[in-house]
Amino acid sequence: HDSNSNSILDAKKLNDIGKLVQDLISLNVRVGIVTGAGNIFRGRIAHEAGIKVVDGDYMGMVGTVINCKAISSILDKLGIKNVLYSALAVEDVAIKFDEQDAINKLNDGYVLIFAGGLGRPGITTDSTAAKRAIQINADAILAGKNGVDGVYDKDPNKFNDAKFLKSLTYQQVLDMDLKVMDIGAIEILKQSEVETRVFSMEDINNFIKVVQGETLG
Repeated sequence: HDSNSNSILDAKKLNDIGKLVQDLISLNVRVGIVTGAGNIFRGRIAHEAGIKVVDGDYMGMVGTVINCKAISSILDKLGIKNVLYSALAVEDVAIKFDEQDAINKLNDGYVLIFAGGLGRPGITTDSTAAKRAIQINADAILAGKNGVDGVYDKDPNKFNDAKFLKSLTYQQVLDMDLKVMDIGAIEILKQSEVETRVFSMEDINNFIKVVQGETLG
């Protein structure tokens, strides 16, 4: 999202994502995508307007359908075969998520795009990514973030003495009460073999660098 624009979808960023996916595929990486809805909708707006929390959650889930449809369309334009799943019932826009179908499609070389969260309120984008990663037997979650380049013991934007943590277990994240991801996501992942790499996505090519073995984040 371009903060200087009135548009909720940024054309350059969308095309950058398309190119990124193309580059990942060329490196024989199989790709699943989960995106948030922050460019379209923020929970605090619901709070300020007096919208119920549950309704705000559903609005956010629908926002992810919009973003994911845009990404799917860009991939179509590039000739990249993809399938858009939604946990919410929006059958004219996306097919209902099915775990076995997703695994089959991934094995057939499709890019998987996951919209609509997990289909119920109170679930974050982090938890959605965690759950879907486990369901499709992913090796890793590439958690590209805005405004932070990795995991710190406290908020580096607020504390000058924040210490960068290069590597840690999910249990350590819980024990240290780190706010790097939603606690629900960490609970989902701690019993799994899925690695999560947290890094800055200000430079979208960081995804490629991570995949190629650079120790970012």
